Amino acid sequence: MKNVYCVLVSLSKYLLIFLANFNKKLKLFVEGRKETFSKIAVLKNHKTIWFHVASLGEFEQARPIIEELKQTLNSYKILVTFFSPSGYEIRKNYKLADVICYLPLDSKKNAQQFLEIVNPKMAIFVKYEFWPNFLYELKSKEIPTLLVSGILRENQLFFKSYGSFMRNSLQAFHHFFMQNEISRELLASINLENVTVAGDTRFDRVSKILQQDNSLDFISQFKDNKYTVVAGSTWPEDEELLIDYINNDSVENEKFIIAPHNINDEAIQKLKNSIVKKTVLFSNKANTGLKEYQVFIIDTIGILTKIYAAADLAYVGGGLKTGLHNILEPATFGIPVIIGHKFDKFKEAVDLVEIGGCISIQNQKEFTQNLIHLRDDKNDRTLIGTINKKYIEDNLGATEYIMNYLNTHL
Repeated sequence: MKNVYCVLVSLSKYLLIFLANFNKKLKLFVEGRKETFSKIAVLKNHKTIWFHVASLGEFEQARPIIEELKQTLNSYKILVTFFSPSGYEIRKNYKLADVICYLPLDSKKNAQQFLEIVNPKMAIFVKYEFWPNFLYELKSKEIPTLLVSGILRENQLFFKSYGSFMRNSLQAFHHFFMQNEISRELLASINLENVTVAGDTRFDRVSKILQQDNSLDFISQFKDNKYTVVAGSTWPEDEELLIDYINNDSVENEKFIIAPHNINDEAIQKLKNSIVKKTVLFSNKANTGLKEYQVFIIDTIGILTKIYAAADLAYVGGGLKTGLHNILEPATFGIPVIIGHKFDKFKEAVDLVEIGGCISIQNQKEFTQNLIHLRDDKNDRTLIGTINKKYIEDNLGATEYIMNYLNTHL
């Protein structure tokens, strides 16, 4: 099985190079990896802690640990590798990391070369990034390796009768810091007991958002003290619901801020043209009377968290088809959150839907009904928002568990 995996990785390299000619995101994926080994060369002979994340969400889980490390163990260099361009492009200039780059494809040669250069004092993988060749090399070099904010499901390959290859790769981890008890039990079922149920470090991260200045003058000007819905990380299927609702003649006293997940000029213009209400783009906001507009489309990245601070209600995209985005960021501001119906892989969404802080919708009718209800019922908005805020507060502390381990093992 290992040999088959290695052949597939090798073949994927050539397939990705070919497909990159037709896809902008894949081109970033391929071209960015050409720079990895030159970037990490500056870490040779330094004490380095390596964090690997898949994308932006996992980076936010690593972030509170990195921030604590910089305060308590600042003699170490910090390396952050990304798998996905969508995470790398947003956080490639993060100041607390010494080097940020893409993770090379998971070939044995790449893993050996990467670890020969970096030789980290510790490797920290986030949530569910499992790359067998890298893990095997980490184990062979006896480099301490952790999984943090990990979460597992019974249908994963590790727990199948034919999953021994992937199951064996888990032996590389010296300790697992998992989000829930179910994940601990799944690891125990394959005889892995070096586990702490610590929770999710993202709660610590989003809680700190409240301590920063989240005001944006242009958002305040647009909002003009009116009821505002913020739709974050939307995809076309999410935007269809929004367009139908916004274009209704009865929707006159609400403001809408839409922050699409993918910033593509053609798609942004198509979205703008489909809305009949007065709409402005972030890129065209200069010298504009923003309060005169009803819809504000954010065709830039990196400011969504602060925009949520101005929301009376948040809709978080991805839950209708592509994969739900971060609902904890709006939840920490104590506002109701609406999502699509595909959220079962996201523990926080499952929890919040169950306790009533997050509302799941399946179609246009449910979307419209919930938006109208929450617009008109301020008491219910306050109640739901309070549930969300308390949920965040009740789940703080994962970073402390991990830092206690790091302080005694580094």
